[in-house]
Amino acid sequence: MSLAAPQRAQAAVSAASALPATPRIALVGAPNTGKTTLFNRLCGLRAKTANFPGTTTDARIGRFRLTDRRADSAEIVDLPGTYRLFLELPEARICRGVLLGEGVYRQPDAVVVVADATNLGRSLYLVGELLSVGLPTVVALNMVDLAQRRGLSLDPIRLGQLLGCPVVPVVARSGSGIDELRLTLAGALAAPPLPPELPVPDPADDPAFLAWADEVVEQSVGGEGAVGAVGDTVSERLDQAFTHPVLGILLFAAVMAGLFWTVFALATVPMDLIDLTFQVLGQGVEAALPAGAVRDLLANGVIAGIAGTVVFLPQICLLFFLISLLEDTGYLARAAFVADRMLSRFGLPGHAFVPLLSSHACALPGILSTRLIPDRRDRLATILVAPFMSCSARLPVYVLLTSLLFRDRPLLAGLAFVGCYLLGGLAALITAFVARRTLLRGRSRAMVLELPSYKWPALRTAFLSAYQQGKSFLETAGTMIVAICIVMWWLSAYPRVEPPTEAISLRARASVVETADPARSAALRVEADGLEARHGRAYSFAGRIGRFAQPVYAPLGYDWQLTMGVLTSFLAREVFVSTMAVLLTGEAVDDPDEGVIARVRDAVRDDGTPLFTQATAASVLVFFVLAMQCLPTLVVTRREAGGWRWAALQFFWMTGLAWVLAFVTYQGLNLAGIS
Repeated sequence: MSLAAPQRAQAAVSAASALPATPRIALVGAPNTGKTTLFNRLCGLRAKTANFPGTTTDARIGRFRLTDRRADSAEIVDLPGTYRLFLELPEARICRGVLLGEGVYRQPDAVVVVADATNLGRSLYLVGELLSVGLPTVVALNMVDLAQRRGLSLDPIRLGQLLGCPVVPVVARSGSGIDELRLTLAGALAAPPLPPELPVPDPADDPAFLAWADEVVEQSVGGEGAVGAVGDTVSERLDQAFTHPVLGILLFAAVMAGLFWTVFALATVPMDLIDLTFQVLGQGVEAALPAGAVRDLLANGVIAGIAGTVVFLPQICLLFFLISLLEDTGYLARAAFVADRMLSRFGLPGHAFVPLLSSHACALPGILSTRLIPDRRDRLATILVAPFMSCSARLPVYVLLTSLLFRDRPLLAGLAFVGCYLLGGLAALITAFVARRTLLRGRSRAMVLELPSYKWPALRTAFLSAYQQGKSFLETAGTMIVAICIVMWWLSAYPRVEPPTEAISLRARASVVETADPARSAALRVEADGLEARHGRAYSFAGRIGRFAQPVYAPLGYDWQLTMGVLTSFLAREVFVSTMAVLLTGEAVDDPDEGVIARVRDAVRDDGTPLFTQATAASVLVFFVLAMQCLPTLVVTRREAGGWRWAALQFFWMTGLAWVLAFVTYQGLNLAGIS
């Protein structure tokens, strides 16, 4: 570690030439040490997500260059965060299996362990356990900038001598030290490890292990911050506010309201651009192709359907970008601390916070991550309520309906968005409370949570998070949504029926007055087109199915078109907007260049009344917050809970609750004079 930079680079190149074609490196670290930020800094977009063999735990695998030569690349595996390697917990077992090469796991050629420079003693417990495995190891000493600001003086060379492995100071958030880490790792892969000055104790001997870590810190860390200096009073005051049982909840609600206001306020321009792009594309298809089924399928089915979903991509990306920033600052851990107090009162374990938080992206990984909950009753309770969390598939529906309710009022729309999340969370808590006092009696376990240091968020990590979520959303739009749009177009276009008598009469009147009054003639033709389109859809296969099921949803204020949209959304929530876009594409409008949201907003029922009144929009919004509308989630619930009876209970409880509260919402608003 004492070589000059050019010498290190040359040594790394020489060492890399003797390595396997693609060495595999394991990335290990405790939660909140910046491990994922370091992974993103090394790999960027050159990463993929898979599952560890025999588990449902996500594994991120990426590639990066060890040296500046193109051929010197390595594969790095981001292992689950764990505080200790030899604990009997799922994440620790996966890490051990990979590092020891057990079963189907391929043993890595080296290990990078991320240590928190602001709390080195805690990180050294894991470092010591990894050193006992015997693999070439490099310690990435992260957040050294924060440590320096706190008055800590770290000596990485001395620390490396004590441990017997290279130690590289890095700031993963800014990228400082990353090149040094790559070169050091290339050298460590080929060079034999040095003997540590302090022999690493047996990880099973906790007292001697703890004493070893304290001695290493004593010999390698100095400065005012290492000798009992006064703590960071700003951080302490922030913690007192963010973790307060009442103020903490109010602050969380305010943060979420601000976040969603930002989403609505900033995403308008890119949404309009996407909408315009699909309008031009649809018009181009109509101009290029002759009239017929193929043109209608492409313009009114595929393009209109995809536009109805992709138009919400800016909100989804911006939302996850902002959430990633919040998580990186350390705030979300404080929110988890506040949530733990509330969860325990309703019968959920503290361990449920992570699965419930994951379910805001998608209920599937949320339910799968309940495998980390030790107690079966705690686990079942968490599985049952996880789909109540507002996942990303609901976001297009939320955006559409809140835009209808609060047009050109982003603050109120943002508050309504927060209300959707709060309603889903409240329903989850009530459900858990009932379940833990009936089917799943028992006490829940508390959660041990470590609050990370406050720090500036990494924009790169936030951008990558937004990119991954947007990519996943587009992949869904490119497969399932296209298929459903094609089916819905066919159902809404066939069988062909004769135009209604009223439409024929209007066209005849338009022909009579065309010469004398062209404007009146055009208006009559638009009215006739609307009548003909509504008549054709009403007697199509989709119309017949919708009218057959519509009596079930009539008390909620839905006509057959909304009923059909709700029915298709039971396959996947996000296709609701696409279904409505396809069903309403033939609707005659005053402005042929209207976008998807405007067309849905201005849509009418068969009797000419508005499709979305305020009461109806609010009813649909409540229904989508609470209903179980995801077949894959039910399949995963059956597998993870151990039977279809749990999946059936989840479906009927959630959907029944959604129907009842949507009914109360619609009828209550009507009684209040809000229609």
